[in-house]
Amino acid sequence: MGIIDSMWRWLGVQTEVEEEYTELPTPQDRESRSGANVVSIHTGKGIRVIVCEPERFEEAQALADHLKNRRQVILNFESTRPEVSQKIIDFISGAVYALDGQSQQLGTNIFLFAPSSVEITSDHKSLMRKHDILQPEPFGGKR
Repeated sequence: MGIIDSMWRWLGVQTEVEEEYTELPTPQDRESRSGANVVSIHTGKGIRVIVCEPERFEEAQALADHLKNRRQVILNFESTRPEVSQKIIDFISGAVYALDGQSQQLGTNIFLFAPSSVEITSDHKSLMRKHDILQPEPFGGKR
């Protein structure tokens, strides 16, 4: 600022502008404040699948409870007596129906039961080919 600026100020035509300085927070202050705004994205629970080889009908209620708690249940009846297997399948199928769930036979003695929150999709033709459903037996008996 020169002499002319001083003269203008003395006459009152131009006023001196005082600049205000605000002190910016130090990087350490910024880090402590930014931590308060952090939100965890992974708040959902993981998906759980229950795999079971039931031996007695008494286990059916616990399996239905897993479905009520939105867990998928895979049942393997390879070592279960056929009459017990049928009772358990009937019981669990009723629970699946009541919960608007789905069921799928995966193999000869393996079944998948899922709650309504899970959608089961499958390639029906490959399943039928695998179990020889599409291939009719020849006339007069077995192949």
